[in-house]
Amino acid sequence: MLSEPRSGRLAAWGNALLAGLVSPDDAAAAIVEDDASHRVEGLPGEPGPVGLTFALGRLRALGTSGLRVALPAPGHPLGLSGPPEFNARALEAEEAVLCHGAAFGLVPEIHRSGPDGDVHVEVLWHCLPVREAPPADVPSLGEAERELAEALREATDVLSRLDVAGSGPVAEAAIDAYRARAERGGQILAPGYPPRAVRVLELARRVGLLISVAYENGHGGAVTASEMAARTDALRPVERTARRAQVAAYNAVVEQREMR
Repeated sequence: MLSEPRSGRLAAWGNALLAGLVSPDDAAAAIVEDDASHRVEGLPGEPGPVGLTFALGRLRALGTSGLRVALPAPGHPLGLSGPPEFNARALEAEEAVLCHGAAFGLVPEIHRSGPDGDVHVEVLWHCLPVREAPPADVPSLGEAERELAEALREATDVLSRLDVAGSGPVAEAAIDAYRARAERGGQILAPGYPPRAVRVLELARRVGLLISVAYENGHGGAVTASEMAARTDALRPVERTARRAQVAAYNAVVEQREMR
């Protein structure tokens, strides 16, 4: 969770485009960001891959009125609705986008080339059929915000008692650096998202950063097997809750539309 998932960018800016809040070129540029290119293959009626702007227009013509994010993990099909073939592809990629109003989903395939520091990234989105059903385990924004705040308090207490790296000054410095980067980068979400979604996504990212710092800085004071297990047990549910909150934030536009 250190960086925004590509499925999040596609859903957020795709939703802004579908709502008429940004131009196709601006949406495509925001989705691609630092990657070299994004293309979509498997669209009905198209014999080969097409560009993002064309693909989003075709998905709209096919009935898509909004885009949802899925961030599945082993044992947790978060945001998915089936069928099993699509779920397996999404689980392998650890992310996907589902079309609201049309039975299609998009799973990214990432191609990287070049040396460290000059990596060339191309993304091919596979358009596949999905089951039209409620996505799995996605909370409301309010539920996500409450769950995340509670999980963060509990995990911070456990990590502090175990003297685990990531629960003190190192984590705070990393979070401050992340906040500075986020402020320089501008918008957290695309136009059209409610302020609460922005707040929930920002908190989810900060929690994800805390978890990453804790893992990357070793076991800290957790030197016994039982202490290491306690650390893992403390982090796992927080990581799951952060992913749920992240999906709730990205999906907020579609969820609010359904409630009207």
